[in-house]
Amino acid sequence: MNERRNFLVRRFGLKGVAVFEAIKGLGALVGGAWVLSLVHGHKDLMKVAGHMLSFMHIGPERHFYYRVLREAEKMTPGTLWVIVVGILIYATVRFVEAAGLWLEKEWAEWFALLTGAMYLPLELYAIVRHSTWFKWGILCLNILVLLYLGWLLQDSWRRRRHKDQPVTAGA
Repeated sequence: MNERRNFLVRRFGLKGVAVFEAIKGLGALVGGAWVLSLVHGHKDLMKVAGHMLSFMHIGPERHFYYRVLREAEKMTPGTLWVIVVGILIYATVRFVEAAGLWLEKEWAEWFALLTGAMYLPLELYAIVRHSTWFKWGILCLNILVLLYLGWLLQDSWRRRRHKDQPVTAGA
């Protein structure tokens, strides 16, 4: 029964993480398409940034608001292209990771564990700067995924070790 449960937890949990990574890749592509529309749209980037900040409920009373507007003012089409290329690289990484996890490749489990762990300092910094339930939720979700991936890798290692041990007579 324990083997069957481990199989289900391994199979469906890994598929869930793979789908989550693919959704992040799709989200990045949508964001990249939006940034690309700014390159060719000849839009006032300060106005676009203001609308974006307003949509995220970040008002002029916050220091971050003016920092974003200053950065938007300095944006050039070349800078936007660099951002688009960065987004495409990020999306490609998410899709490769998702495919590897979907196919239950151990390299993808290691990769997901390492990339997920890279977000922890940023998530903790964001909470220290301004704690919200949303930020705590993201941190907790990331920790759960990391613990799950750690369990998977430990289970794989244990299975390999058990498989490689010679069977002794009388045991």
